[in-house]
Amino acid sequence: MKRRFQAALVGILGLVVPFTGYTAELVGRVVSSTDGDTLVVLDSQRTQHKIRLASVDSPEKAQPFGERSRQNLARLTFGKDVRVEWTKRDRYQRIVGKVWVESPDAPCRGKPECPKTLDAGLAQITAGLAWWFRKYANEQSAEDRGRYEHAEFEAKIRRVGLWSEKAPIPPWEWRGGARSE
Repeated sequence: MKRRFQAALVGILGLVVPFTGYTAELVGRVVSSTDGDTLVVLDSQRTQHKIRLASVDSPEKAQPFGERSRQNLARLTFGKDVRVEWTKRDRYQRIVGKVWVESPDAPCRGKPECPKTLDAGLAQITAGLAWWFRKYANEQSAEDRGRYEHAEFEAKIRRVGLWSEKAPIPPWEWRGGARSE
């Protein structure tokens, strides 16, 4: 009964939160990464939540750099405590949010008091392992739009990750049927 109530409450919040401008927060530990922009987080009640990184789109698994993108996200987050700031769910009922994790080079690394200062989505873009998903730029703050756009521009200039390819195909085009030759 309690679990059904929690599920109903989460469903209602999923509908209401996007319209209020309110940002919800989820805290938990990453237990898996399904691809370069999706994680599974286990909360303190041992409930699993699928999280989709906001404003990021990574290569599909069968796409060039798809597995590398997933591995990088796992390296950054797997087994670590995260804080997820979110305002909506997608059509698959995944929480769409900004995932904060402690920086790998933090001097306090691994300690409970170590702050979560690394934006995992931005880190994926910076590494050249995801695109800034401009389609959802209007859901970002102006500051985040600037950061994500700049990170993608820098990754392209440095030709890192997927930008080392001559003409990388964005995942939204790949899903639509475009394939590399």
